[in-house]
Amino acid sequence: MSSTAQIGVTGLAVMGRNLARNFARNGYTVAVHNRTASRTQALVEEFGDEGDFVAAGTAKEFVAALERPRRLVVMVKAGEPTDAVIAEFAPLLEPGDMIIDGGNAHFADTRRRERELREHGIHFVGTGISGGEEGALHGPSIMPGGSKESYDALGPMLERIAAKASDGAPCVTHVGPDGAGHFVKMVHNGIEYADMQLIGEAYQLLREVAGYSPARIADIFRTWNTGRLDSYLIEITAEVLSHVDAATGEPFVDVVQDRAEQKGTGRWTVQIALDLGVPVSGIAEAVFARSLSGHTALREASRGLAGPKASPLGEAEAGAFADRVEQALYASKIVSYTQGFHEIAAGSEEYGWNVDLGAVSAIWRGGCIIRAAFLDRIRAAYDARPGLPSLLADETFAREIAAAQDDWREVLVAATRQGVPAPGFAAALAYYDALRAERLPAALTQGQRDYFGAHTYRRTDREGAFHTLWGGDRSEVPA
Repeated sequence: MSSTAQIGVTGLAVMGRNLARNFARNGYTVAVHNRTASRTQALVEEFGDEGDFVAAGTAKEFVAALERPRRLVVMVKAGEPTDAVIAEFAPLLEPGDMIIDGGNAHFADTRRRERELREHGIHFVGTGISGGEEGALHGPSIMPGGSKESYDALGPMLERIAAKASDGAPCVTHVGPDGAGHFVKMVHNGIEYADMQLIGEAYQLLREVAGYSPARIADIFRTWNTGRLDSYLIEITAEVLSHVDAATGEPFVDVVQDRAEQKGTGRWTVQIALDLGVPVSGIAEAVFARSLSGHTALREASRGLAGPKASPLGEAEAGAFADRVEQALYASKIVSYTQGFHEIAAGSEEYGWNVDLGAVSAIWRGGCIIRAAFLDRIRAAYDARPGLPSLLADETFAREIAAAQDDWREVLVAATRQGVPAPGFAAALAYYDALRAERLPAALTQGQRDYFGAHTYRRTDREGAFHTLWGGDRSEVPA
């Protein structure tokens, strides 16, 4: 088999197949391979007219079809399946070749794989790909890590197949070394969890407090999508809410079980944030909300608990309430992005990645699930102040939050009074208030820790660590 393919894709489930087609549609000759050979043949037979494919039946044939330096994209399940594919292909490669992992791998696994393969001269490129199957085919947001050398050889190809932002810029950048790409993709998904939870809470408040039907709420979301909340998730929310189930004639959202599933990346975002000491309370509440939704027996046993019953507002009041919900949703959304970017910055510092937060926000403007109009403004904020400690420290976002806060608080008052859960909105506001507080109860917490465990504390009036002799004369001694 001649070495004619500029890139290869192994693992031809929906994402891998569509990514291979995307490369072929953009003029590249693509080697394709799958453990089940019939899937490889089916791709070529069905989509062979879209571009040039080279079907490989074995790993050796697949590698032999690739030009040097070989670019081998792995699109299989994360974890052991990825390790198995690497173990199969790595011995067939030569120094300078690269393996690109396009799955949702844990960034720690990516760091390990990059380190191991680097010893053999092989570049391992952990690459976050967002946009689902449609994005893989028509243009995703792409977050590659790995070495600069690998991006020099791979980047132009990724830039051609990536989504394009409104200004024509490709939604791809070299995020940073080793696991940086998969880390940023993980946080992207955590923000996605928070975004979806906040939208869900807005829907429930509009339905139970404002008393609107799903179709009416769909119209509200369409209106919101023409303004500052313009985003892919708001757009598809309107489509879902307007859909009517063909079998029952009921709103689609009413015939779907209220049990949300998850694949793990949101949970990883929270776990890693805990390790880094970064508060991502809004993302955490979104993860816990999905977990709670799945505990059906617990929920069934608790339905008789005391609490207020939501009483829908009148038409005039409902309209004003909907406007307040828009303010609360927007403010909470800013907070969720603030927390996500804080985690990326902390990860970048911890692992020495030097991630450009402005560049990350730029590549999320198209192709990915959280693409939104206000990402342009996030990019501008980080470009203007690369050391910006928080989005809330940006003058424009701070001004918008200030304008929204009264309505934000009123929405949570209404939710509490009417017994409608809004943990995402509440967590976002608590985070905002904690940041702006002059003093936090952490001083008391340190006193308690010193009392029961002699953990010491620091004073406001002089340097050093101190301990109070609580069981004696309560004198203070230097630690």
